[in-house]
Amino acid sequence: MTGAAGLGWAPPGRFYPVVDSAGWVSRMAAAGARLIQLRTKQADGPDLRAEVRDARDACAAHGASLVLNDHWRAAIEESVGFLHLGQEDLDDADLAAIRAAGIRLGVSTHSRDELDRALLVRPDYVALGPIWKTTLKAMPWSPQGLDRLADWKRRLGGIPLVAIGGITLERAPSCLRAGADCVAVVSDVTGSADPDARARAFQAGL
Repeated sequence: MTGAAGLGWAPPGRFYPVVDSAGWVSRMAAAGARLIQLRTKQADGPDLRAEVRDARDACAAHGASLVLNDHWRAAIEESVGFLHLGQEDLDDADLAAIRAAGIRLGVSTHSRDELDRALLVRPDYVALGPIWKTTLKAMPWSPQGLDRLADWKRRLGGIPLVAIGGITLERAPSCLRAGADCVAVVSDVTGSADPDARARAFQAGL
């Protein structure tokens, strides 16, 4: 089973940082990232909209694309090009409105059932995680590993696959060899002593 939407798009780069503020988005765009996710826990309201606009404009200034996590209403109203939804987000999001706005969609998966559900919404990319153990947040899922990543790629066909969870600069190439089209990176960049240099190293290494 494949989704048609993802067949017409490819990630603009292999390094896909996930950050929690417009300031971080700006730094990653300046460091060369071309696909950047803003994952903020702010409630939907004026402050969130301002943050999204700042992040969107920073990406535009550097030729990058912003992916907004979860906040589908803000993505529509602020003309964000990409939206990332978790499985629980699929319950409430207005997928028809998202598609009508021309927004590309990424979906998180952790199991075969979740992959089947994700494919039903014709995603532009699918994320699998955590590939390795992550301390970023409590996860009910065991590490997926590289073999699962390769299996997902076979099942997805032409739909881009994003690897996430426990990914470091040293581990990232093995994800690409297993079939990932790009790697989503969080703490290995934002927790680095020199995040900008670390981001540039990802760009160069991938």
